[in-house]
Amino acid sequence: MRGFRWPPPPDGGPRTWGPGPGGPRTGRPALPEPETELVTTPHGVRLERLVTGTGDPVTVFAHGLGNGIATTRPFGSGVTGRKVFFQFRGHGRSDAPAGSWSYLDLARDLRAVADLGGASRAFGASLGAGALCRLLVESPDRFEKVVLFLPAVLDQPRGPVAKDRVTNLLEAVGSGDASAVADVVSLELPTAVRNTPAGWAYLRQRLDQLLRDGLADGLATLAEQAPLRDGSALSAVTAPALVIGCAGDDLHPVEVAEQLAAALPRATLHVYDRPGVLWTERADLRERVSSFLNE
Repeated sequence: MRGFRWPPPPDGGPRTWGPGPGGPRTGRPALPEPETELVTTPHGVRLERLVTGTGDPVTVFAHGLGNGIATTRPFGSGVTGRKVFFQFRGHGRSDAPAGSWSYLDLARDLRAVADLGGASRAFGASLGAGALCRLLVESPDRFEKVVLFLPAVLDQPRGPVAKDRVTNLLEAVGSGDASAVADVVSLELPTAVRNTPAGWAYLRQRLDQLLRDGLADGLATLAEQAPLRDGSALSAVTAPALVIGCAGDDLHPVEVAEQLAAALPRATLHVYDRPGVLWTERADLRERVSSFLNE
């Protein structure tokens, strides 16, 4: 990939710990991660969870495919009350049951964590947005408010670009080759951010987690699926919803966000005009999410 170097440049400083023999040995050490716990769900799958904050309301945060607690925590920085972050099956320390998985399985994971934590509000990013949609079809009145960030699919499977990205990530992580994983993960960064201190810090964090915990093979089947058969099934959802999309994002087509907002009776749609909003619109994004959930 043009302009990309791995291992990171020497000005990143020495690395003192890492993901194992195949991992990179240069770069600044990551900050310690908060201590998480494993909780047993009613459907028998243990899921990794982190609870922060105090009081009510309680908001559950559902991450995207190949991501996890670390990537959803920033969205809760301005949200009042308790925040419940977790890892879907096949991610982090969560269980990876044998066989293929569906969005119904992910919805069960999300529901279990929400029920155990007493969550009345929910945030879902990408894959998490799909799981949240499936849960809402099953239980339209489960949450008082929902945020759906960069939904990737609704009632049609992912496109070829997204499918290839998922396949490449799973293969790279399975190989244990840090350079291969870095090549795929670096595509998540806007071109202007690559080879910057912030870009390298993000890349190191993602590699540490992926090479340490891995990703389960069962995730591959999700790229061929859609959460719903028909988006109109969301017409019974009564909760106010904030749907956030982005123009020019091949992995999260803006048309999906528009379709989802149209399907939800009380939805507000906001579309950013260029991809990479986590880097280019971070402050606005956090304020938009927290204002909606806190009001």
